[in-house]
Amino acid sequence: MEREVTSNMASMLQNQPFKNREHVLAEIRRCALAGSAFTYLSFLFAALGVIGDALNTTLGLEPMSWFLLAIFSSLHTIVPYMHLVVAKHLLGIGAESKKE
Repeated sequence: MEREVTSNMASMLQNQPFKNREHVLAEIRRCALAGSAFTYLSFLFAALGVIGDALNTTLGLEPMSWFLLAIFSSLHTIVPYMHLVVAKHLLGIGAESKKE
């Protein structure tokens, strides 16, 4: 059974990172949405940390925990934006190859 699953996974892998132009555009939209969601979360976590520290109270978590969550969310913002850059680059390469 395990051998069958790994062979199915291997057949799903392709030499090309994207199937077609529409797949690249969908990937760009999805990565932009994920990146902006993580960005908004990091600002929200930082604001909760500042408000909790200014009020000298805990808003569910200690203010330092909110700041750590903001840092963690900010670092996770890098992943979708890097994928977005690669997808746009590959889209540009595809457009250049069509011109030639």
